[in-house]
Amino acid sequence: MDNLKEAYKLHLAGDYKGAENLYKQILEITPNNAEVLNLLGILNYQIKNFNEAADFILKAIKLEDNVYYYECLGSVYLNIKEFEYAKRVFEIAAERNPKNPENHFNLAMSYKGIGEYEKAEKSYLETLKLSPNMKDANFNLANLYANYLNCSEKAVKYFKKVLELDPDDFESKYFISLNYFREKDYEKGGPFFENRLCRKSAIMSQEKTFPNLMKSAKLYKGEWVKDKVIYTYYEAGFGDIIMYSRYLPLLKERCKKLVFKPRSELIPLFEDNPQLGIDYLEYFTPEKEMFFDYHIPMLSIPYALGLKNKEMFVSREGYLKANPQKTNEYKKEYFDNNDFKIGIKWQGNTYYDTERVIDIKSFKSIFELPNTKIYSMQTAEGSEALKQVDEYEIIDISKTFNNFSDTAAAIENTDLIISNDSSLAHLAGAMGKKCFVLLPYIYNWRWHKDLSSCDWYESVEIFRQKTPNDWQEVMNRVKIRVEEIKNER
Repeated sequence: MDNLKEAYKLHLAGDYKGAENLYKQILEITPNNAEVLNLLGILNYQIKNFNEAADFILKAIKLEDNVYYYECLGSVYLNIKEFEYAKRVFEIAAERNPKNPENHFNLAMSYKGIGEYEKAEKSYLETLKLSPNMKDANFNLANLYANYLNCSEKAVKYFKKVLELDPDDFESKYFISLNYFREKDYEKGGPFFENRLCRKSAIMSQEKTFPNLMKSAKLYKGEWVKDKVIYTYYEAGFGDIIMYSRYLPLLKERCKKLVFKPRSELIPLFEDNPQLGIDYLEYFTPEKEMFFDYHIPMLSIPYALGLKNKEMFVSREGYLKANPQKTNEYKKEYFDNNDFKIGIKWQGNTYYDTERVIDIKSFKSIFELPNTKIYSMQTAEGSEALKQVDEYEIIDISKTFNNFSDTAAAIENTDLIISNDSSLAHLAGAMGKKCFVLLPYIYNWRWHKDLSSCDWYESVEIFRQKTPNDWQEVMNRVKIRVEEIKNER
């Protein structure tokens, strides 16, 4: 008993090696000591030896049918994402110790992990009956409603409960905005959207680049300042910048001069569009060569302008154009044929998510369409996948792209763009070119709950997975629609 007390003392103090040695000495004398076996399991869990942890706890359970041991074992399985095993264990734990909210919480996470979302909802609700102020349970339930059960109203309810418990939780504020946006309620969502992390990062970046100017300039909040200079700067990805550039002319109306800093790869594209009336900032501009009275992160522009709901969807017909000379050069070099020309892209930046990645082999039915020429517009990451379909004649035009001006010129020569949710789809839509955007089952807020039409771009049609990970069914519908368009020519 003294050895167990000493081992447990070392364990609590973080001396895992010393505790492990003493636990094993005890087992040499009493090999069927379930309590010590479970403690060894917990210790191995803490040092991330998860397989050993599970083995020790399973031995303890065989010796003593103790609900606490089940709870420990379930935690191990959850950590290594063995959700099916975790589900079985926590079903037992929740049945035997139904008053412990942690058991229902962990059971909910197990159900979510295996895609049983309705059961996960039920277990989270049971958790909150027992512990209504458990922040993680409220947050996880809100996330379940938002992303898996397609119920934005309930998602907002539980995210707001999180804010009652923790008013400084910026993630919940941000997610509230996205759920309002999904329902096209930009009036309610706008204030919450100002809590997005990329906004803070963008401002901090400009404070490092222009420390003196940023101290003296005011954050723009929608004023009419016809004698002043406003500086707006990018945040988030290429697609976001292209999508939100529709608001630049509206912002320009309210000031003497508008200076815009896009990501460097987009500068040539915007310079090809003088009708926007914007001055563009080169990537590296010394502070002494710069001046502005107001500044605003790009994604805050519609909120600052007071745009509400349907007012958000300005210039649906298109607002960007390709360089005519460059378009003609691409036509002569690559597009001078009578085939139906389709540009494709299947992957975006996987740093943010992998849900949007489409297996290139899913496109095979499109590749096999008669009198059709396929052009790969997949740049950088993902372009190596072309080797998987080298039996088809696909023109890898992406190798010619140095910036988005080149991409726009190629798009202008196509009859159709088929793309995952990426910058290519946004650029095609912004140019008014026919485009199919292919969405995963769990998709980004901007495409909204009603997918029957695209609110942002008149020329874009939306195809969403009906079940998770099933791109083939999506491609079957796409193929039918492509054939319809070809027959209309």
